[in-house]
Amino acid sequence: MRNKPIVFAVIVALGLALLVFQGAMVHAQIGEPGGMPEGIRESALTSSNGQLDNGLHQVTDAYAIIEKNFATNVEPDRAFYQGAIPGMLSTLDPHSSFLDPVEYANMQRTQRAQYSGVGMLITVDEGNTVSMEPFPGSPAQVAGLRRGDIIAAVDGVNTLGMNSQKVADMLRGQRSTTVHVTVRRPGVADPITFAVVRGDISTSVVDAYWLQPGIVYLGISSFEASNVSHDVEAALAKLGENKVTGMIFDLRGNPGGLVNEAVAVVGRFLADGQTVVSDHGRAQPERVYRAKAQPLAQDYPIVTMVNRGSASASEIVSGALQDHDRAWLLGETTFGKGLVQAQFPLSEGAALLLTIAHYYTPSGRLIQRDYNNQSFFDYYYSPRKDQPQSQTDIKATDSGRKVYGGGGITPDEKYEAPSPCAPLYVATPNNRFQARVYGAANEKFFHFGSLYFGGQQPHLPSPTWIPDAETLDRFKTFLKSQQMDFTDDEFNANRQWISDNLRLELLQRAYDKNTAVRALMMDDPEVHKAIESLPKAQALLARRGATQRASLR
Repeated sequence: MRNKPIVFAVIVALGLALLVFQGAMVHAQIGEPGGMPEGIRESALTSSNGQLDNGLHQVTDAYAIIEKNFATNVEPDRAFYQGAIPGMLSTLDPHSSFLDPVEYANMQRTQRAQYSGVGMLITVDEGNTVSMEPFPGSPAQVAGLRRGDIIAAVDGVNTLGMNSQKVADMLRGQRSTTVHVTVRRPGVADPITFAVVRGDISTSVVDAYWLQPGIVYLGISSFEASNVSHDVEAALAKLGENKVTGMIFDLRGNPGGLVNEAVAVVGRFLADGQTVVSDHGRAQPERVYRAKAQPLAQDYPIVTMVNRGSASASEIVSGALQDHDRAWLLGETTFGKGLVQAQFPLSEGAALLLTIAHYYTPSGRLIQRDYNNQSFFDYYYSPRKDQPQSQTDIKATDSGRKVYGGGGITPDEKYEAPSPCAPLYVATPNNRFQARVYGAANEKFFHFGSLYFGGQQPHLPSPTWIPDAETLDRFKTFLKSQQMDFTDDEFNANRQWISDNLRLELLQRAYDKNTAVRALMMDDPEVHKAIESLPKAQALLARRGATQRASLR
């Protein structure tokens, strides 16, 4: 009788853990999608056969008991996809995870950054699939679909309450084919149907523009796609990198992704052949990734902004820039993920993302944060202050500056945003009021945006628009209509945070996401602080040059 509740508890607990990992994975993947690193398969076959046989017998015996005696029918896929396989992985580390066939296909699609469809980000809101972002210039935007539209039918098939993955599959299709999308739009009485001609959709996580003459902003929101380094080159070439006198490099909230893309991006700023990162694990030899320099990217100072949401591949980038004295780091200590995952395809289209190695920055730092003395939930989500610097993992940059391992990349200059605007980058709300207003299932700004413009074409005078007192009062009234309990003091204490989020939401509807984010970025106090810190980056660049010249003597 004791075995049954234990097995049941494991399945339930690990099913919940899997849900946590889905939305917050910060892995750095090695190798081509679907590939297996050399030596891994052979090593797996040399495991102790006796211990393996005993373990497999126990699993099959437990499943046989469950299948025969459980109160209702047992679905094998659910038992193994949500129970046994995630259960094995959860005993290892927080980043090894299991992807079912749909999740794995979606991850591969994200990595390719190209597909045929309507070009629209969708999500689930109050049980229905909703348009979150028609991409600029996409077939969806050209046809007239908007942020906040509730997708009611696709080609006449009712989609209200349908799984969002099924809706996404219905919207995708061969280029030049037409799909009819029926939506319910807040403020409009009758449904509206749009004929959307599918096209080839390319997505990008890179944005680059001039903050002021000579000073360029480069933002990368993740390294999950295989076109990141290409898009960086294209964006800087379009601006004219020969005109750059300083760069603000924004990695805040970047959760990581493909190691090769991170290496290609940071390598352009380093000297040719310099070490970017190395990794080694039990079943594979050490690998060293080296820089391929871009001549135009060698001579201007860089200030790199990081925060606690900067993880994995973005820590590889910031660690290499710091260790080689190539950039001045500003912000918070990064997440602290020094583990490398590889993709291992399974039958039926599923896959494992398995930790196979630790990675080390050029100076030899291991920046993995301790996960053994806390729950995985706390590891991912609990607010944390900067950990004390390790006194056992102390290394030096090329010019001799001390740097520390053991828990993320510590910036050269600390900066904690006084009132972070959560949509701009991953940031834990500062207080309970912010958490309630901007919760994942309680997004008040999004719903207010649908009511603010109603059925009218969204319009604001310019991207420099800022919510006035009347707009803030309307939002306050809206919160009260939603039965949200708060005091006037709470509202007033968070007034700037509310204004920033309202501005982002309404500008995104009147223009597009890039325009909205750029507008707020121009007023971001951390960006202004980064610009002020460019002389420090210039001094670091001169120090780096002196070190390199000395090494040639």
